Amino acid sequence: MNIEGKVIALASDHAGFLKKQVIIKYLQENNIQYKDFGSYTEESVDYPVYAHLIGEAIEKGEYETGITFCGTGQGISIAANKHQGVRSAVCWNTEIAALARQHNNANVCAIPGRFVSDEEAIAIVKTFLNTDFEGGRHARRVDQIPIC
Repeated sequence: MNIEGKVIALASDHAGFLKKQVIIKYLQENNIQYKDFGSYTEESVDYPVYAHLIGEAIEKGEYETGITFCGTGQGISIAANKHQGVRSAVCWNTEIAALARQHNNANVCAIPGRFVSDEEAIAIVKTFLNTDFEGGRHARRVDQIPIC
């Protein structure tokens, strides 16, 4: 995926907030632009609110790629996937992140903030942002995902 000149959309709930801060620092250090859709503290919030903000932005074409964070990565991923054009994958290691991009053309990487170290989260994001969709037989399958 060529991220040059693109802005990465970010969103988290309270359980993913600190891991999101680690990734924000990584993005800043590597001059990668981002838009943070919240949450902005560790105060308890409802993950669907932030999943829908990022999902709507991707659905409208405002952003191509997103990274989300919650405790397990599951809830925020499920909610984001309600939006057409969003293909969110829970990525807990670099192999899953690479395969999510290569085979599923995932455009949102959902990170389980409570289950990966800061170093693992950075490696997952690097892999996700630097892996291309393989197309071919995988494109046929991805094309069958939308229901409208």
